[in-house]
Amino acid sequence: MSILDKIIVQKIHEVEANRAQLRIADLEEGVFFKRRCFSLAKSLKAEGSNGIIAEIKRRSPSKGEIHPGLDVVEVAQGYAQAGVAGISVLTDGPYFGGGGEDLVEVREKLELPILRKDFIVDEYQIAEAKAMGADAILLIAAVLAPWEVMRFSSIAESLGMEVLLEIHNEKELEESLRFDPHVKMIGVNNRNLNNFQVNLETSFSLVEKIPDRYVKVAESGIKEPNTVRQLREAGFQGFLIGEHFMREADPSRACAEFIQKL
Repeated sequence: MSILDKIIVQKIHEVEANRAQLRIADLEEGVFFKRRCFSLAKSLKAEGSNGIIAEIKRRSPSKGEIHPGLDVVEVAQGYAQAGVAGISVLTDGPYFGGGGEDLVEVREKLELPILRKDFIVDEYQIAEAKAMGADAILLIAAVLAPWEVMRFSSIAESLGMEVLLEIHNEKELEESLRFDPHVKMIGVNNRNLNNFQVNLETSFSLVEKIPDRYVKVAESGIKEPNTVRQLREAGFQGFLIGEHFMREADPSRACAEFIQKL
């Protein structure tokens, strides 16, 4: 069983446990559920935008502990001050050391687009994301059937949230777009989710195959400002960067210095 398979099995059990404690009707009573979401897609496309989606995560299955003692709010505020287009918050606990409370804390302090990054396998998690204060959710084509991408993206849209659809190859792209899902952004993850190896050529090889009506986002393995420039020239408008910043003692400072060099 691959790491991805283990994560999905764990996620299914997690959703069942959460649903037993809080119904969707209970989530709908949350303080953030009725709020109007910020548009991550518009932020990425805005004139003068650096396109950076800075990520907050404590660890990963492949690299272990990355920044276990981080102050989520402090890092998020630092990212915002650096001028990022959006913030991605890992809410998976067992494998990435995150939680829904991280996103809630960031939402309480900041008014900019926040992506809930997790392994969405059930519509319950979409309602969770809205209740947490997320503006967008990640849907991973590798773990969802095309009809699920269609259904989940439709639910997210009905709640006012946007979807970043993550693909890893041309087959996933073609299958996911078969039913014209309610998606505004498509992300190319350079990390293979089965072995967690990274290859930036994945983004360069797929960018032209993504229709121009979608905001194109490159994910994983971005460590240099020059890489962002090359990806932008290739057609990308968004750049999700997490581990490169989080490995530094001061992630927000690393982010600010990175953006200054763009």
